[in-house]
Amino acid sequence: MSEDLTTPQVVDDIVDRKAPSFKRTAKDITAGTVSGIAQVLVGQPFDITKVRLQTANGNSSAFQVVKSLIKNEGPLAFYKGTLAPLVGIGACVSCQFGCNEAMKRYFHLRNGGGENRTLTLPQYYMCGAVSGSANAFLATPIEHVRIRMQLQTKDLSASEYTSSFDCFKKLLKKGVLMRGFTPTLMRTSHGFGMYFLTYEALINTQLHRGIQREDVATWKVCLFGAISGALFWAMTYPIDVVKSVMQADKLHLPAHGNNVFEVARTIYRTRGPSAFLKGFAPTMLRSLPVNGATFATFELAMRVLA
Repeated sequence: MSEDLTTPQVVDDIVDRKAPSFKRTAKDITAGTVSGIAQVLVGQPFDITKVRLQTANGNSSAFQVVKSLIKNEGPLAFYKGTLAPLVGIGACVSCQFGCNEAMKRYFHLRNGGGENRTLTLPQYYMCGAVSGSANAFLATPIEHVRIRMQLQTKDLSASEYTSSFDCFKKLLKKGVLMRGFTPTLMRTSHGFGMYFLTYEALINTQLHRGIQREDVATWKVCLFGAISGALFWAMTYPIDVVKSVMQADKLHLPAHGNNVFEVARTIYRTRGPSAFLKGFAPTMLRSLPVNGATFATFELAMRVLA
């Protein structure tokens, strides 16, 4: 892609202040939704590998998980549970974009507005943290359904959940749909805070060289996003393991405990400290192409919608 495309608004302050707010928001959400779908499609094979590693009791490797999945369930099994995040991605992106933009406007006003549209790094962290906190309310049920679907090894016709929607209904009926909310909130609030802070710090290296934000090359935008995404997981991965174990546990009388601390203690006692990094490698490998696809798709969508 050429370097003259608009830098994605999801991670910067470039906004057309003359455009009607509804039109600008609709464009942001549409582009974000398309990029979110690309993120899900690119990242799903890595994600199911990560989840099965996180929830397995043995010492299996990523290669063994992938080999077993292809042999016993077929290549399409990599996309088990994809419907849930695809359906929910619009709501998640709408919430995330709306909260992040609202927080940036709040800090701009607090800073006095004017021509200086750059926030401080702590302020970018707060924007991301608030956005991530709001996003946790939507991410929790979506990821819970996805994990339940990913862990099924039988054909859908012979499984407990015949579809993502069927899984959603049954979890809702049993009152456990929001299981894992606390670790999800801990992960998304801090994770998104670090993501935005890291991205802005990298962008500032370009600004200090005299390059305008809108002139930063597209490949650099993608690279900065990939680095920020990798740091997101590096800072939050252990709590993601706890979340996955909670959401994969028995619905009633869970074996690992009923809260974050009980589950973390049980994992440590039964599987050792290394369990908190199980699946870390495929997750980090996933973060690079996923964030690259997300930023590239967002940028292309913004160009088409302009």
